[in-house]
Amino acid sequence: MAHWLAAKRDEGLAPATVIKIKAIFGRSFELGMRWGIAGCDKNPVRGVQSKPLNNARERFLTTEEAKRLLAAAAKSRNPQLASVVGLLLLTGMRVSELLSTRWENVKVDRRSLYIPTSKTGRSRHVPLAQAAVDIIERLPRAEGAVFLFPSPKDPEKHLTTIKHGWQTARDTADLPGLRIHDLRHSAASFMVNSGVDLFAVGKVLGHANVASSARYSHLANDTLLAAVEAGAAKQAQSA
Repeated sequence: MAHWLAAKRDEGLAPATVIKIKAIFGRSFELGMRWGIAGCDKNPVRGVQSKPLNNARERFLTTEEAKRLLAAAAKSRNPQLASVVGLLLLTGMRVSELLSTRWENVKVDRRSLYIPTSKTGRSRHVPLAQAAVDIIERLPRAEGAVFLFPSPKDPEKHLTTIKHGWQTARDTADLPGLRIHDLRHSAASFMVNSGVDLFAVGKVLGHANVASSARYSHLANDTLLAAVEAGAAKQAQSA
C-alpha cells in the first residue's frame, strides 16, 4: 500500500489528495473488519507513514496592492464590496464573521465589534480603527436593519458571498490568485510590520494559540531592517 500511495504522488496527485485516499482506505478496512467482511482481516494502510502536510498558502498585499484593490472594489457593481474589502483589511476578520455581523454587536462609541461565535468556538471583541469606524458609519442602515451587510434579496438575512464582485475587482486590480482570506493575512502583515507584537496581532485575529500567530513572525523583517538602518544612521552621525 505504501508503494501504491507513493506511485500516486509520483503521478502528480496533490499530497492532500493522497492523504485523503489513505484515510478512506483505512476507514473502509477498519469497518470491514468490524463487520466481518471477507478480505478485510487486515488493514493494509495501518503503519504507512505520511509526510507532514503543510497546506499553508499565504499571500500578503503590499500597501500599493491594497490601494489598487480598494480602488477596483469601489468601482464594483456590488455597492457593498468596497466596504467589505475595506473592513476585512482593517480588522483581519474572516469574511463569514464580517458578513454575519449584526448592528447590535457593533459599538462605535467603544470602537469595538463583538463576534458571538468564531471558528475557534470562542467569542471575541474586535477593536476598530477609526478608519473602520468611518466605513461602518457610512453604511446605509434602513430602519429595523439587523445586519451590517443585508442580503439584496432578503433584508432580514445577511449577505453570504461576494464571490463575483470579488473576482472582478481582483482581476481589475491585477492581483490574480488573490483569495478573500488573504486579506486577513494582509491585515496581520500590516500590523506586524508597523511594530505590533505577535501576541497582540493574535488577539486581534482571534487566534486560539500562539502557534497560529507565529506564521507572521518573518513579516517583522521590515521593522527589523528599519531598526538596523536607524542604528547605522546614528553611527554615521557620530563618526
